[in-house]
Amino acid sequence: QVQLVESGGGLVQAGGSLRLSCVASGHTFSTYTMGWFRQAPGKEREFVAAFTWSGRNTYYTDSVKGRFTISRDSAKNTVYLQMNSLKPEDTAVYYCAAKSGIGRVTTEYDYWGQGTQVTVSS
Repeated sequence: QVQLVESGGGLVQAGGSLRLSCVASGHTFSTYTMGWFRQAPGKEREFVAAFTWSGRNTYYTDSVKGRFTISRDSAKNTVYLQMNSLKPEDTAVYYCAAKSGIGRVTTEYDYWGQGTQVTVSS
């Protein structure tokens, strides 16, 4: 069974940085797409960033381009989201997600972590 465990959230001042981690287990992920999503109170879940284990490309929603970086440590089956220049509007629960195969990176994920809270104060 695929399991995703996020960590690294917390409270940070605007302009600060956080690094989120997602440890994936239960499968060989070489054929998977991995992503980060976030959900703020009263809002729908929003795509943030993604990559495919087998590819080189990364994908970001426009609002985080230039500030967030998704990366991996394949040996550890770990995905990271480095978040710099954080803004109050980045406040949300951040979720790690995975899906088998290669397809659209913004939707249709099969597995989700429990989420980690990121709060950015003004």
